Amino acid sequence: MEELISKLHAVLGAANTVQEVEAIRVNFLGRNGSITLLFEKLKSLPNEEKKAYGAHINSVKQQAEKLISESLATVSEKELISKLNAAEAVDLSTPASVELGSFHPRSLVLKDLEEIFESMGFYVEDYSETVTDYDCFESLNIPAHHPARDMQDTFYLNNGQVLKTHTSAAQNHIMRKYGVPVKAIFPGRCFRAEATDAKHETTFYQMEGIMVDEGISISNLIYFMKTMLSEVFKTDIKVRLRPGFFPFVEPGFELDIACTICGGGGCQSCGNAGWLELCPCGMIHPAVLKEAGIDPEKYSGFAFGLGVDRLVMMRYKCKDIRDLNKGNLKFLSQFKGGA
Repeated sequence: MEELISKLHAVLGAANTVQEVEAIRVNFLGRNGSITLLFEKLKSLPNEEKKAYGAHINSVKQQAEKLISESLATVSEKELISKLNAAEAVDLSTPASVELGSFHPRSLVLKDLEEIFESMGFYVEDYSETVTDYDCFESLNIPAHHPARDMQDTFYLNNGQVLKTHTSAAQNHIMRKYGVPVKAIFPGRCFRAEATDAKHETTFYQMEGIMVDEGISISNLIYFMKTMLSEVFKTDIKVRLRPGFFPFVEPGFELDIACTICGGGGCQSCGNAGWLELCPCGMIHPAVLKEAGIDPEKYSGFAFGLGVDRLVMMRYKCKDIRDLNKGNLKFLSQFKGGA
């Protein structure tokens, strides 16, 4: 039996692959292997010799299993190192690739927006994409069965939560977190089950902004909106403010931007209107302030929900908002700005 162990040592020492080690294991420990067949001899031995002989065979088998296991680990490691070295080999004759990646245009605009508002004293916050019905609607003065809910085309989840339809869903949380005074923006991804076209998408980015303190008025809102747009476009942009209804602001407005693609003449991107709705906004409704634990008799504030993807369209003259989610490298490679 000791000769079998010596022979096993020798053949394992010559093995270079996992397959070779496996073949050796079968030859020694398989169904008809050299060591396995030793157990057949037990049947012909006298009973008084079987115990000692069986123990000896088991010892030899255990030695063989240990040797094979150690050999398998060693050979496996060698194979892995060999594969890694081959994968990392450098062909010095291959021309170097100098093509660099680029940031998504949305990332570039979001970075600029965050820097602009931080420079004006705003906090930058984040919030979950799945929210409660309370966050998305009830805390914003939109109770159950309110007709304004029909405007949201909401995705409802099996657990009773919803996919965030607007970044306004974080208003209550942010106001309770900071109290008053507060100046904060919170960009994020939103979801609506609506028909898509050149200016509508089911998945899109917004950036909510709020400012609450004593004496805040519409003048403050207009100032920050104009400052933001002038910094993003590096020039004066033609805008208009028209009345709009949103249950969580009073009064409410729609801030439109003159379409930079058609110059206001009308095109597919702006629905042939010459204007693109960019930023629903207004003075925060007293009921919303009260729900956040803020005294509406003492404090006032404004809120806006900037359409980030539409701002990207206007800044980079992207004709179709759906291009921002397609992952088309030919489209995205145009934007070489750094972040």
